[in-house]
Amino acid sequence: MTDILDRLFRQARTHNGWTGQPVTGDMVRALYDLAKWGPTTANSNPARFVFIRSAQAKARLMPHINAGNVDKVAQAPCTVIIAGDTRFYEAYDTLFPSRDMRSVFEGKEALIAETVARSSTLQGAYFIMAARALGLDCGPMSGFDAAGVDGEFFPDCRWKVNFLCNIGHGQPEALHPRNPRLDFDKACLDL
Repeated sequence: MTDILDRLFRQARTHNGWTGQPVTGDMVRALYDLAKWGPTTANSNPARFVFIRSAQAKARLMPHINAGNVDKVAQAPCTVIIAGDTRFYEAYDTLFPSRDMRSVFEGKEALIAETVARSSTLQGAYFIMAARALGLDCGPMSGFDAAGVDGEFFPDCRWKVNFLCNIGHGQPEALHPRNPRLDFDKACLDL
C-alpha cells in the first residue's frame, strides 16, 4: 500500500523533462478506461481528452503554448488537451438512462458552465492519478492561449480547453526541487 501511495502522491512530481519513450495508443486507451470511472456531477462526464502524439498535431498546438512551456511540450511524447464539452447533457441517454437528466441541464447556461468547470477539472485530476497508477509521469500546466487552442482544435466551440497535461516517462534529473505544501492546521478546519 505504501508503494501505491508514494507513486500516486508522496513521490509523484510535476515533470518538465521527458525520455524518448513513446506513449502508445494502447496506453492512452488504458489511461482513459481507468480515469473515466471517477465521479462527476450527476454522472455528467463532461471532460474530453485530445491526445497530441503526432508531429502534425504537435505543430498545430505549439503556436498556442507560452514561451516558458514550449520546451516542455516539445519534449513530451504526448500532450493531452483536457477540455469540457458544453453539450455534455446530450449523452445522458447513455450516462444516466434511468432518469431524464438532459432536461435538468439543457438551456441552463450558468449550470452547464459550472458543471463543465467543476467536473472536467475533477476528471482531469482522475486522469493524472490514473496516469501515475499506470506508471506514467505527468506535467499538468496552464501557460497557453486558451482561445488559440480552442480555435485550432475545437472550431465548432462545443469543447473548451481546461488545461494541458504532458504525459510520458519523466527524466528525474530535470525535476526542480520539490516545493512544500501546507500542513493540516493551515489548510483545514476539523469542526
